Amino acid sequence: MGFIPQITLVPSNNTYNDLVYAVANGMYDTVVADVTVTSARREIVDFSASIFDDSLRIIIREASSINIDWLAFLKPFSRTLWLTILGTTIYASILIFLLERHHNEALQDRSVVSGSAMSVWYSMAIVLACAPDFNITTAAGRLLAVGLYILSLILVAAYTANLASDLTIQKSQSVVSGIDDIKNGKIPFSRIGILVGSAMEDYYLQEISDGSRNFYPLTSIGEAYDKLLNGIIDASIMDVGPLEYATTHIYCNLTLVGADFDASAFGIVYQKDWIYAKELDVNLLSLRENGTFDTSRTKWFEGGDCSQTDDTSTAMTVESMAGLFLTFGVISILSLLLFVWLKRSVIKDYIQSYKRRRTLVITPNTFK
Repeated sequence: MGFIPQITLVPSNNTYNDLVYAVANGMYDTVVADVTVTSARREIVDFSASIFDDSLRIIIREASSINIDWLAFLKPFSRTLWLTILGTTIYASILIFLLERHHNEALQDRSVVSGSAMSVWYSMAIVLACAPDFNITTAAGRLLAVGLYILSLILVAAYTANLASDLTIQKSQSVVSGIDDIKNGKIPFSRIGILVGSAMEDYYLQEISDGSRNFYPLTSIGEAYDKLLNGIIDASIMDVGPLEYATTHIYCNLTLVGADFDASAFGIVYQKDWIYAKELDVNLLSLRENGTFDTSRTKWFEGGDCSQTDDTSTAMTVESMAGLFLTFGVISILSLLLFVWLKRSVIKDYIQSYKRRRTLVITPNTFK
């Protein structure tokens, strides 16, 4: 607009109503801030076209919740991964039974069922990082045991790390879920922080307390954040714009709850019958139409340094452990090949004996 502005930074202890009155009294020509347009303020000053679509929102501390989950110890791994571990354990026990049955004293005098159970116990003991009751005696069995120990080492470490992560993540449990809880007195009114001299105070007096100033008075937005973090208040009602920025960039331990309410707008404050009012509105509308407002909102309010907690599963999947199971599969195949190699003479004799039986011609006796 071609102005040469003289910008004055007002003291932080000034309320929004103080700024409005300062413009009405001629102390300032305009005020550019997050000043909400209200009917009471329009009686003494004028506002430009909207520079920010606003509404109110509730801000609270993030609190940890303690929920009893009887199957929480299974959550570090997905269901398919648990089934894969079970299948791998059974597969390993079958191989151990085949490799050790005729050479291991712990399995020789047992029935097939009992020996199979002992083999399953051996595999499970290794996978669970326990000491089995008997030792492997064959070279092929030892190679297979090495594969099981590798599998156990990685699985136990991954399970421990993932379980510890799940247990230390603090789940948010809201003190209130929306403005209706505030109106119904779910938390004491004296522990609700309201910025004095603001549109939030007007809303509180009209819609919640019926004119009673029974809230905790705040003198600045920064004080609201400090009182929440220090546990002096449990909730505060504020403009959603500053809250979105604060909770995503600065105060990661604070969070917004419920839906927006009491929709309004921010506007530039100027005196009644200001001669540049129309020109200012035209320029503001031009900025809105060319996307400048949207670009600025995206730049300052989307993203942030605070990580957003969600409820998506963090369980490890089979895909993340595919290399581990592939490694064990290769080791198990190598153990079978080693078993065959060590038994090559026995296998060779068996094959030759089988061929001789097939080629043997039996001539039946004939009796006269």
